[in-house]
Amino acid sequence: MARRLIEVADIGRPHGTGGLVRVTSYTSDPDALTRYGPLEDATGQRYRLSWVKPGIARLAILSGGQESPIQDRTEAARLAGRRLFVARTSLPATAADEFYLADLVGLAAFDPNGTALGTVSAVHDYGAGASLEIGPLIVPFTRAAVPAVDLDAGRIIVAPPPEVAAR
Repeated sequence: MARRLIEVADIGRPHGTGGLVRVTSYTSDPDALTRYGPLEDATGQRYRLSWVKPGIARLAILSGGQESPIQDRTEAARLAGRRLFVARTSLPATAADEFYLADLVGLAAFDPNGTALGTVSAVHDYGAGASLEIGPLIVPFTRAAVPAVDLDAGRIIVAPPPEVAAR
């Protein structure tokens, strides 16, 4: 099975002249970014992060067993916009009825009668709650609309509310 990466942070613009960067963490506890081990970008480049203050971090590039700290604004600016990932296996286990949204992508979706609806192709979360994209459907990820999630079986049950229409 291919190693699954989960996005946990984004590197923003530089902060000051000494190589610091703004970092947006997507973890419930931003300090967790320092405990997951090296972070990596989409190219496989690995980084070590240490927080200086909330939202501001120092990064070091890891290569060949060596750490090269980012030391100036120009170097920091080159990293802006990079997405940072960790292996899914590095993340803590979830409690019952909790899910990493990335774990929902790829699940087969069925209606309550067992009719196949398609596969979860994306999970969207724009701040008002997550929604699942299943073929032409966009379904709110609520217990009412998705009453059952079985990660082990790779499937969900979807009971779309009447106002959900195919797009």
